[in-house]
Amino acid sequence: MYNQLAMLAMKDKPWLVLFGLLAALSCLPSPSDAAYPYYGTKIGALTRLHHGVSGDVYAVDSRTIFIKKFSYDGEAPAAYFYVGNTARPSNEGATRLRDERGGTASLTRRYRNKDITLSLPEGKTLRDIKWFSVWCDEFAVNFGDVAIPASLDFPRPQKISALRGVHGVSSENIVIVDAQTLLVPNFSYDGEAPDAKFWVGRGQRPTSEGLRIPDENGKENPLRRYERKTIVLTLPEDLTIFDIGHFGVWCEAFTVDFGHVRLPEGLNVPPSLKMLGISPQSKLNCEVLYDDLAFEVRWAVAGESIVVQLVAKLEPNNYMSFGISPNKNISQMIGADAVVAWVDPETGNGFAQDYFLEGKAQCSGSRGACPDTKIMEKTNSIRLLNAAMVNGYSIVTYQRSLAATDRLDLPISVTDAESVVWAIGPLNDYKEVSFHTFYNKHLHQIEFGRQPKWNCPLPEGAKPGSSSDEQEEAAPQAQSSTGGKGYPPAGHPNLEPEEEFYENRAEALHRQQPQRRQETAIITQRRPVPTPKPVNSNGAWDIPAIQCHEPEDGVFYAQMGPTGGKHGYPAITGHVGWGISWYINGLLIPEIHVVRGKTYTFVVEGGNNPDIPAKYHPFYISDDPVGGYEHKREEEKKAVRIFAGVHRSRSGQVTPTGVGRLCNWTPDVEGPPADDYQSFGAYQRTLTLKCDAGEPGVISWKPDRNTPDTVYYHCFTHRYLGWKIHVHDSCEGDVGGQGAASEQHEIRLPAAAAEPAPVHEDYAAEPSIRHETQMASALLRLSRRAF
Repeated sequence: MYNQLAMLAMKDKPWLVLFGLLAALSCLPSPSDAAYPYYGTKIGALTRLHHGVSGDVYAVDSRTIFIKKFSYDGEAPAAYFYVGNTARPSNEGATRLRDERGGTASLTRRYRNKDITLSLPEGKTLRDIKWFSVWCDEFAVNFGDVAIPASLDFPRPQKISALRGVHGVSSENIVIVDAQTLLVPNFSYDGEAPDAKFWVGRGQRPTSEGLRIPDENGKENPLRRYERKTIVLTLPEDLTIFDIGHFGVWCEAFTVDFGHVRLPEGLNVPPSLKMLGISPQSKLNCEVLYDDLAFEVRWAVAGESIVVQLVAKLEPNNYMSFGISPNKNISQMIGADAVVAWVDPETGNGFAQDYFLEGKAQCSGSRGACPDTKIMEKTNSIRLLNAAMVNGYSIVTYQRSLAATDRLDLPISVTDAESVVWAIGPLNDYKEVSFHTFYNKHLHQIEFGRQPKWNCPLPEGAKPGSSSDEQEEAAPQAQSSTGGKGYPPAGHPNLEPEEEFYENRAEALHRQQPQRRQETAIITQRRPVPTPKPVNSNGAWDIPAIQCHEPEDGVFYAQMGPTGGKHGYPAITGHVGWGISWYINGLLIPEIHVVRGKTYTFVVEGGNNPDIPAKYHPFYISDDPVGGYEHKREEEKKAVRIFAGVHRSRSGQVTPTGVGRLCNWTPDVEGPPADDYQSFGAYQRTLTLKCDAGEPGVISWKPDRNTPDTVYYHCFTHRYLGWKIHVHDSCEGDVGGQGAASEQHEIRLPAAAAEPAPVHEDYAAEPSIRHETQMASALLRLSRRAF
């Protein structure tokens, strides 16, 4: 807002007014040019000395001056606004003010009865100055001034009583932020009454003759349950606190008072921005991060902290994140200090969590993209102020210190541009981030300490400035301004070969062709995509199961690959993945059927470098449908039975053995995103297998009578990368079901793989031949099953 902030800082709540303004943005009607009779405390009229200077000067709050009907002919060469504490106006030892737009240039344009608002610089209040003047530097001439009396009682936010009533209605002391804004800290209400509303009216007690006012989301629906939630309420239209005598919660259907407070008469509070004819946007910063989802970041610096509001139109169970890059010259995810925010659409509860992006893998223990509190205790530096779901838009407001408060934080500069990072993606079952769907691929910098500038779309009917000519001049700038160095178009996930994650989107796929290394084993299938088999009713691809009679040698190849977008892992399993999944014999998380008493071999190529969690996926089999055994709590581990892929020492320590080099099934960079394929077969034929140098790991497993009918293959260090294994007593018929027959497609194979290769004792001896044979088998199986 303007400068009630300084007063609230004295009460250890420097965020209240700013929070109020940010929250009000989501629900305020568009500002109009309607004039109100209250502009604050009148200081006096400007003396009319030269160049047509005139106007009435008001104190809006401790650091804000409002001039009603300001006039100046604009013909002087070096005129500026000045304040000072000398006996008479002069630029000697005085402070030059920025103009109403935040500019520092001289006043060269004409003002004709314009209403303008000016702010004193940080650290100064009206108590520190004796006069305000329009002064010409070049000729040292005072064009007009007004004296500021030492006894001036400028407006400021006022605390009144707290709510106490029935149905659990309570709050801390309410703050009258300005003449149209009430801030209700830690408001509670049990939500059990059928028609409770926020209520105001004349007189000292509520009656049915009162008026309902919108809730913090701008709605007049019956109030839901609140539990110590800080909310901001805005009086509608031209109603002000001077028109009412009480505020409270009222059951309209049964005319019952649930609790109210009296509003003292004669409160000396600031006028609202709307009363001054100013749009709230003109006092805040805003930048568009990703226009397709209306993702915006809004902020204002509040003393030693910053208040930030994130707004986006998110899919259910998605998050939005915004943070500071560790490198001021590039927008770098790894090492970034980010906030992950979302709103639960069912409960309306909001969340803002402090994250440290140690790596690009999902959070495993304290590695990967983790909340700070999973890495170190008591390191959450984010204070959630408010959250709301308004017309499908998630709105989360939070506060953090400009300085770094622990080793996982990065400071925010108010003097230099900061490189920032942002992302949008799904939350997993643990309400932690999964790999992002959208993010900024290129440099994006923001000057957090700049003069307020609203570089986002304005609400319908809103105006960027306080006068028509300002609106005309500002409009082109608002359309073209970037608000920072290198403001880029939004990007989609990068699919370069060293990246492990593949939430495939068309823009990213067309960015660049990955380099192919000599040691990479490649299986390529290039042909037009055939008419696919439709997806299942739940949107999932029909992945053919691996039957208990195939492969005949009982050898399975386990590698990594993309989750397949919305038709893949999440639709098949009902869980949110991390952008990567296990591929067994070239198939995305197939259900595997095995027989008790037969020995099976898994050739594992999920990565062998534990220092890089994104490239380390030990394979194991257990009765746990989640996976990620290494990072489970001790009581959770006790409930898990592991059947293959680990070594257990005498002391009980469990070490993964299903470890080998990393092989990734990589999407075609020239192809469409995974979501565009109606069958996995069509999508699978666009993938290329790329392997690091090294040897695969090998584990053997012989299910027996003690093995449950259903077990799971997963990653030892990450959750939700695998799927089911069905264990049978015998292999009679097609246990897993067989898809309908269809036209077969020719599969071109390397000459070395034209005939099935023999089974070797050491499966690492000829890895490329084994890959080619097994993947050809998978492709043929797919073509038989109408993909």
